[in-house]
Amino acid sequence: MATTEERARLSRETVVDGALALTDTEGLEGLTIRRLATHLGVTPMALYWHFKNKDELLDGVADRLWSLVDTEVDQELPWSVRLRSLMDSMVEVLRSHPQASSLLMTTQPDASVSCFAIMEVALETLASAGFSPAESAAICRHGLRTVTTLAVGDSGLKPQQTADEAAEFIRHKRIALETLPRNRYPCVIEAAGPLSEIENPDAYFAFGIDLFVSGVEALAARKAGE
Repeated sequence: MATTEERARLSRETVVDGALALTDTEGLEGLTIRRLATHLGVTPMALYWHFKNKDELLDGVADRLWSLVDTEVDQELPWSVRLRSLMDSMVEVLRSHPQASSLLMTTQPDASVSCFAIMEVALETLASAGFSPAESAAICRHGLRTVTTLAVGDSGLKPQQTADEAAEFIRHKRIALETLPRNRYPCVIEAAGPLSEIENPDAYFAFGIDLFVSGVEALAARKAGE
């Protein structure tokens, strides 16, 4: 049973912060009530005062991630700049917590109320670009998938790789591309260098967001011309 002292020093926020920190190091599969209790230095029963089970705890972690996204954007800026700013902030949050990023795709909105603030800003921004509610909702869904994929994608060195190991991996990959049959894969061979190199992470994320926002801008321009 949880002691009075444990209940007094544990808040819901403390538990969620501990769960997010544990997820960062152990992954979602490593987040259990027992491990979290050990991490926080309390008995497992102390956690049940705030969360009935692991599912509720995961909802709390998802809500914390959403709450970290910065929605404060100058409304006088063009809508595309506001959309890019929102996506930049989301990617920054997910880059900091990649092990937990999948929760944004799997958690029900009503279990993670902080997402509504981001939804409101995104939908308002897209409405100002001339999109209908249905169109805006579709763009938001694809935007969420885009930032989640960017955040968990392989854009650079893996933490466990040394510089020498990465260089050897790149060399082998480039050789494999360059030695393909030229009559069948001339374009792949020509692009063997760029295809095998490890991108700068910041450039990788910036290009991914730019690609998405540019597509939305093209859609808006096409609607305006109809």
